[in-house]
Amino acid sequence: MTDSRKPDLYKVSILGKESIHCGFHLIPYIAHTVLTTLPSSTYVLVTDTRVAKFHLSAFEAAFNAELGTIAVEKRPRFLSHLIPPGETSKSREGKAEIEDFLLANACTRDTLILALGGGVVGDLVGFVAATFMRGVRFVQIPTTLLAMVDSSVGGKTAIDTPHGKNLVGAFWQPEYIFIDAAFLETLPIREFSNGMAEVVKTAAIWDENEFATLESRAVDITSAIQIESAKNSHAGRVVSTRSESQKLLLSVIVGSISVKAHIVTIDERETGLRNLVNFGHTIGHAIEAILTPAVLHGECVSIGMMFEAEVARQMGVLSQVAVGRLSRCLKAYNLPIAVTDSRIASLPAARQLTVDHLLDVMKVDKKNSGTVKKIVILSRIGATYEQKATAVSDQRIRNVLSEAITVIPAVPRNTPVKMATPGSKSISNRALVLAALGQGTCRLKNLLHSDDTQVMMQALIDLQGATFSWEDNGDTLVVQGGGGSLAVPPAGKEIYLQNAGTAARFLTTVCTLVKSDKQGAATVITGNARMKQRPCGPLVDALRASGNPIEYRENAGSLPLSISATSAGMHGGHIRLAASISSQYVSSILLCAPYASSPVVLELVGGQVISQPYIDMTIGVMKSFGIMVTRDVDAAGKHLDVYRIPTGPYRNPSEFTIESDASSATYPLAIAAITGTTCTITGIGSASLQGDAGFAKGVLEAMGCKVVQTDNETTVTGPPSGQLRAIGFVDMEPMTDAFLTASVLAAVATQPPYAGRALADAPVNTTRILGIANQRVKECNRIKAIIDELAKFGVHTKELDDGLEIYGKPIGELNQGASINCYDDHRVAMAFSVLGTVVAGTVLEEKRCVAKTWPNWWDDLENKIGISTKGVELHTSAGPSVDRYHEHGASVFLTGMRGAGKTFIGTLAAEALGWKFTDADAVFESKHGMLVSEFVRDKGWEAFRESEKAVLDELLLTRDKKHIVSLGGGIVETPSAREALKNYAKSRGPVVHVLREIDEIVQYLGEETSRPAYGEAIEDVFRRRQPWYAEVSSHEFISHTGTLQQSIQVSKKSTSDGHADDIANGRTVHTILPTSSGVQAEVKRYFEHITGLRPNLAPNVQPGKRSYFLSLTFPDLTPALPLMDLLTIGVDALEVRADLLSMSGFPVTTPSVPPRAYVATQVTAIRQRTGLPIVFTLRTTSQGGMFPDGAQTEAMELFDLALRLGCEYIDLETSWPEERIRELHSRKGYSQVIASWHDWSGRMKWLGSEVSQKYKLAAELGDIVKIVGTAGDIGDNIDLLLFVRSLGKTPRKPFLAINMGEQGKMSRILNSTFSPVTHPLLPSRAAPGQLSFAEIQEALHLVGLLPKQQFYLFGTPISHSMSPTIHNTAFATLGLPHHYDLLETESVDDKVKAAIAASDFGGASITIPHKLAVIPLLDGLSEEAQTIGAVNTIVPRKRADGTRELWGDNTDWAAIHHMVASNLKGVSPASAKGLVIGAGGTSRAALYALHRAGIGAIYLYNRTASSAKTVVASFPATYNIHVLDNLDVLPLGPPTVIISTIPASATTSDSHTHNALFLPASIFAAPQGVVIDMAYKPSATPLLKLARAVNASWVVVTGLSVLLEQGYRQFEIWTGRRAPRSIVEKEVLAKYSL
Repeated sequence: MTDSRKPDLYKVSILGKESIHCGFHLIPYIAHTVLTTLPSSTYVLVTDTRVAKFHLSAFEAAFNAELGTIAVEKRPRFLSHLIPPGETSKSREGKAEIEDFLLANACTRDTLILALGGGVVGDLVGFVAATFMRGVRFVQIPTTLLAMVDSSVGGKTAIDTPHGKNLVGAFWQPEYIFIDAAFLETLPIREFSNGMAEVVKTAAIWDENEFATLESRAVDITSAIQIESAKNSHAGRVVSTRSESQKLLLSVIVGSISVKAHIVTIDERETGLRNLVNFGHTIGHAIEAILTPAVLHGECVSIGMMFEAEVARQMGVLSQVAVGRLSRCLKAYNLPIAVTDSRIASLPAARQLTVDHLLDVMKVDKKNSGTVKKIVILSRIGATYEQKATAVSDQRIRNVLSEAITVIPAVPRNTPVKMATPGSKSISNRALVLAALGQGTCRLKNLLHSDDTQVMMQALIDLQGATFSWEDNGDTLVVQGGGGSLAVPPAGKEIYLQNAGTAARFLTTVCTLVKSDKQGAATVITGNARMKQRPCGPLVDALRASGNPIEYRENAGSLPLSISATSAGMHGGHIRLAASISSQYVSSILLCAPYASSPVVLELVGGQVISQPYIDMTIGVMKSFGIMVTRDVDAAGKHLDVYRIPTGPYRNPSEFTIESDASSATYPLAIAAITGTTCTITGIGSASLQGDAGFAKGVLEAMGCKVVQTDNETTVTGPPSGQLRAIGFVDMEPMTDAFLTASVLAAVATQPPYAGRALADAPVNTTRILGIANQRVKECNRIKAIIDELAKFGVHTKELDDGLEIYGKPIGELNQGASINCYDDHRVAMAFSVLGTVVAGTVLEEKRCVAKTWPNWWDDLENKIGISTKGVELHTSAGPSVDRYHEHGASVFLTGMRGAGKTFIGTLAAEALGWKFTDADAVFESKHGMLVSEFVRDKGWEAFRESEKAVLDELLLTRDKKHIVSLGGGIVETPSAREALKNYAKSRGPVVHVLREIDEIVQYLGEETSRPAYGEAIEDVFRRRQPWYAEVSSHEFISHTGTLQQSIQVSKKSTSDGHADDIANGRTVHTILPTSSGVQAEVKRYFEHITGLRPNLAPNVQPGKRSYFLSLTFPDLTPALPLMDLLTIGVDALEVRADLLSMSGFPVTTPSVPPRAYVATQVTAIRQRTGLPIVFTLRTTSQGGMFPDGAQTEAMELFDLALRLGCEYIDLETSWPEERIRELHSRKGYSQVIASWHDWSGRMKWLGSEVSQKYKLAAELGDIVKIVGTAGDIGDNIDLLLFVRSLGKTPRKPFLAINMGEQGKMSRILNSTFSPVTHPLLPSRAAPGQLSFAEIQEALHLVGLLPKQQFYLFGTPISHSMSPTIHNTAFATLGLPHHYDLLETESVDDKVKAAIAASDFGGASITIPHKLAVIPLLDGLSEEAQTIGAVNTIVPRKRADGTRELWGDNTDWAAIHHMVASNLKGVSPASAKGLVIGAGGTSRAALYALHRAGIGAIYLYNRTASSAKTVVASFPATYNIHVLDNLDVLPLGPPTVIISTIPASATTSDSHTHNALFLPASIFAAPQGVVIDMAYKPSATPLLKLARAVNASWVVVTGLSVLLEQGYRQFEIWTGRRAPRSIVEKEVLAKYSL
């Protein structure tokens, strides 16, 4: 290597050796260093296919160049090996595949392996090196930031197992670790952030100075990877060419690596100190185990760090300052810090992030000591509590992880309490603005570290208005003011203010100070949904009127705002402002006025000014920063609402101390008041600037408390518990935020007011609070919130125009167990926590909302006040409520009669779940070395039962996770065995009773001889055991009966699905061939559902989507099976009305109870025909059904049956006894309860109190709420909508709300959750006014809720395509207004671009020649499309922010895979061979499909061999693809799957035909197989004709079949609805034959 190419390096020592080399553009250096210092006969570079695209050729060139300098006879080999990208490669199989490659290439012990890639490659290859030939040398070359700073350093190597990550591995140190920071330029920004999580972690545990750099220079650090230095003569290789951001980035990387290297050197084998690098990992790994691969490691660790920091704060060893700094730093690198982050919460897998599940996953952690979990606890930024991980109780972890919290009623342990509250939010925000606008440096002390102040700081950073740094371990914020100089944020950057109202109002005026001569320059400020509802109109009106250009981006009067920058900045002069809604409008203008273009005279108009103390506070803070505001007075000396503000800069004081927050002080003082104890708050007294400082004297003293207040301290002693006085009237206008605290105290204030305070027009227990109208426009409507939530305690209130009245009630009479909706409002949560100190079971549902002003409130409540709290997990509609008594991944035990099909069903179930199958009899025989029949013959039944029970005990102990265990039929004969199974079913996992008709069992057992004879009639054994099977089992699975099977076969024959004509006779295969059997599909659905692996719930039951179920009204469902495909068009589920079932087959006319067995058979019948979720419903006559009102026991037995059968939903009327509903709810597992109430009287009023009560009860009892009324006129539908709207935009649980009757049809159209629908083929409607699915879609379109969308096929030639027929038929059948057209173009031209950019674009199919050319127009690709390298489907998707993105997918492979998997019978995929003919885009999909189907080896043939080789080169070697020179020579044997992807006209079976590919008969030499021709015209292609002529055992699939299948999948992707297959197929066949 020449000196000119020699890089400047940082070298880091680890374990006494400078083996970590860091720099930029190191590839030539790496090759030179490895070859000259690590001699070997063979160098093997292992990387994945994704990394190879970027770097493999450069490495090959560098190594070849160096090897070229070595004599040929001494020249070592250089090999490269590619593996698939992703965590799945990091497995036992992935390791074996690399080892096999090394062995196949005769690699020996002197081999040196280079691991080029991210953490997966490094961990996997390192473990291979540690074990291959008992250990060979290796080198780490990480390509991701995460791998550079974490996994590559320290010698940890490992693979994953089904039990968890990194559980099998070794410590094996690399010879070198080469850190080439230039690799990061090819890294997506998300991956860079992923790595920064580890960098932040390392600084947090070790180096505060490094942490300060990270938190203050995030933009500079991130910009370093956007340089593209490779295009600039390898800038950065030497120091002289490095940019400042490159130097900073490398410094950060080296600093992080140096810390880890130091720790590893001291503690290589992780016995103590090395635990520290696992900060954030204990909880982070648990999150990752559930969310991988959708969420990256660093993202999970980021969330884990925040949780673990909260644990440290709860322990009292970490300050909120440190927690706040950590939060801000992680967010600066765009990392999630909570599971509520939209990037996390929107994932389906996020439903599994329950506290119990996380704690369960955390059991498997290498740091643990037995069952004791260990977490790295921070004591401050840059230091840890111990030099190792600390033992932490499950309860403490649970408290932190839980989304809700309950306060344990008690007298405060620490009374008398003396404490300070956090800094004032109001003063903190004002001081931040002034210090940022001021000149010079200001040190802010006691700044509030909360969400609100973080939002303000970030906004000021975005405006480039100031720089911030920290001193005194974060206790002091150092602000370097910008002197009023602000800049417009970069294009596209919006300032997001969450729900921070103060920040939103202050920054509205601050943004007018931004100056720019650039036309169109503007700053956009926005917030969350609630912030967009909060008013800012008066402030905007005032600023506009004075010449400041501000525009509303959405709704007038609210955010978001676009504030244009002008050359003059803020216009001054006389500004008139309406200040009767919020004093923050006034403060906003006051704070910015000194920088206006001319002096400001601010006149407040429009009525009484609200919250004058806050205006005075603003003026007082401005004075501290050098600006004197004057207020006009009249002739009598009375103050006028006119303020004069001079122009001039703020001059920052060197230090400014922020008062403690007076609003926050009200909560500990109120606890003293309500519990009869004493509390002193320091830093808040009579001299305070804050109006809320008057709360103690103005409210608590009037309630009977003793109050002592000095200038800087307030002490409150409460009267004996229960002795608080009602206040009578109190004007809280000077302290509006404190009214919630006063309200919860007033709820228990029953003693009469002091003399002179009683109200003449109200009871003596009344507290009337006025002057708080502005509280309706805070984080929520606080007046309504306090009224609604106090009602849950049974407290009566009355809303007034300017406030409310509360009527006190004795503490002992309050309702316990109230669950409080906090409305994401910190004040609501903290106020009701006060009431929780005296009322048992009070749950605060959103505990983290206190982060707005007192993030560590719950910790201070526990540690400083001495009131215990406990985390509570809420089960909401985010996902299925999991059966708490079943362990995650618990094995399933099968029981039932011999011959019932346990082994058959169990084997299918294990295959479906990816679990292991165990036959208990086989275990018994293996253990005893003889057949069961032999054991019984030799030792007798009694000895057998005893030994059988011992085997059961062993299986319950050793096969308790991820197994399907089939037990002997007689296990229930042993009482102790029955008890063991009952206990398992109750608390650990499912026990499934497999049933089969007795006559079928008798027939089977008459032919079976391997088991001992019963010695009695089989029917007698059956009758004796049936109750025992029911007793021990939690579920039951019914093997379909012969009668049912015949019905199913008839249904299949009566539809076109499964039709296959004889090609040999000149007929064609038009339709899709049979799918996997109904039994296999049902086994898969059933066991995935009951285990929770993939609950079979309707995916459209979620906000923003519409869902429907079909109400089946047949008395006998089996004759309807042939109609099921037509009946289920468009729906998400099927409702089985058990009360309408009749064995006679005639409609039910009198109330009756259908037999349990008949109901079970009916459900089973449906299961064999469709996998749609079932809604199991049973209504008594009084509930509008046909079940007897008096048969409650029988009804509950049928509901229990539904759960046992795995019905996904059970519809329970709330009129059933509540304890019976709760009992069913407790056993529902992954099924859900629809809690219903039907009003058949017509007297229900949607806006009456009765509906609210019914809703609350249903929401408590069910996962889905259903309320059905009767419409007398159109107004009832409007009332319904108003009631739904009153619940908020996102009710906590899905809500089905409709009206019955002809007048109620509108409600059925507008309802979005599980609308019940009918169908013309049903014998009757389940309820009056029901509509069909298609009718509802047509109505939605007419009212504008279902806009017409345009779909296309792009490509050429396409004039004969069947795609328009497929999709337009499906659209029309479902009643959808959409249309599908052809857009034929030679290239991806402007027509195509215009089509996909149109607002009504719904999606597109892509065919040749555009499958690759369209990719640059897309925002992203599915993993399948990326691997295949071709797109056949475009899907417009909505991002979290509401914008649209275009997503590329590929359904060709899925259709091919479906055909292969469905029809390849009697052949193990791993031993099968596939043959793909052709090398175009479709051939790539075929190769991918065969690989996904598990085909062991694949041939690829193309007449132009070079094209075939190019295709092969783009796939991983693991695909095992072999290019054929001709079709006559098949080196691995004949194929069992053949797929042709070339035109039919280009093939022939006639060897004499020229200019066509000759298809030899030998390709069909295998006894059976599947042949697919992707060409669909003609149907009888030469390939398919040849197959039928040569070997009739082969299943033939036409191109039309594949076209239909991929079209159906496209349709479902676009619409979220299953395509009406039989109707589409019929229409396509009719057109196809024309």
